[in-house]
Amino acid sequence: MYKTALDEHGNHLSHGTPREAPWVAIAPATRAIRLLERIVPDGALLFDSTTHNATIGGRGRQGSLGLKTMRGRIEDFVAFASHTATALHRPGEIIPADPHGAVGTARFRRTLAWHIARRPGGLVALAIQYGHLRTAISGGYASRGRDGIDDLLDVETARATMETLTTLHEDLTSGAGISGPAARRAVHAATRAATFTGQINTAKQARDLLANHHLTVYDNPNTLLMCVYKADTALCHHTSHQPSPPRLDHCMPACANIARTDNHAPQLREAAHQLEQRASHLPTPLAERLRLNATKLHAHAKRHHDQRTTPETTP
Repeated sequence: MYKTALDEHGNHLSHGTPREAPWVAIAPATRAIRLLERIVPDGALLFDSTTHNATIGGRGRQGSLGLKTMRGRIEDFVAFASHTATALHRPGEIIPADPHGAVGTARFRRTLAWHIARRPGGLVALAIQYGHLRTAISGGYASRGRDGIDDLLDVETARATMETLTTLHEDLTSGAGISGPAARRAVHAATRAATFTGQINTAKQARDLLANHHLTVYDNPNTLLMCVYKADTALCHHTSHQPSPPRLDHCMPACANIARTDNHAPQLREAAHQLEQRASHLPTPLAERLRLNATKLHAHAKRHHDQRTTPETTP
């Protein structure tokens, strides 16, 4: 539902209006919503105050839980989670005290953006999550957001890119090898990235970095490769003549923007092994398809081994 929906006369609709684009949610969030739907009466708000905040001998106020109540419950959950982790002797799962104070509801947006922006295709999902596309966002919403949703997308994209380049630089410095048609550009990007370390604090800094075509490197765990993006050679946009970011969910094996490191090779072999294991329990047609894909993954791993270079040998 759109919380700022208006009717045909421009009046605010307190009950909202259905969204054309669906919410994007991960499995734990979906399970939580399904549980809330079972707790509250049919047609009630998920955080219905009467249900979740009823007092002994009385009824809670109408509408949803207030921000003050939600903030308190978030802090109660943090304490509960840390207490449970301590009781179960899992110190690594204790939630440490936040130096910036209470978590609160307003800070969930940035946390969500951090996680989604670091997944292949995550920026598209993030834009849908907030009901806006980057190219169509309204200035009014942006000015009301904590940094503006457009700025948030830029900052998290830039930080994710810098994390990829920093990791690549550290791997290459430690002697890791790299292969692929875009290997040389990846090495140069990792070298340049050192000058941007610790500088992505504002939306302007993020946009400056994203505008630098020498640093457009994206890791893509789902396809076990690294995209060293160059728009005019990208096969994921072969039908488009307009500048646009890479479509990491449409990576093509023959693309000239691909690079792989020594970290990708064992991942390729492990993925191939898993496909082979699954194939042994499936009917012949499906099994053959999985074995064919496994063969391709083994070939990618072998090609990396045969063609790998190190920064010292990369021109």
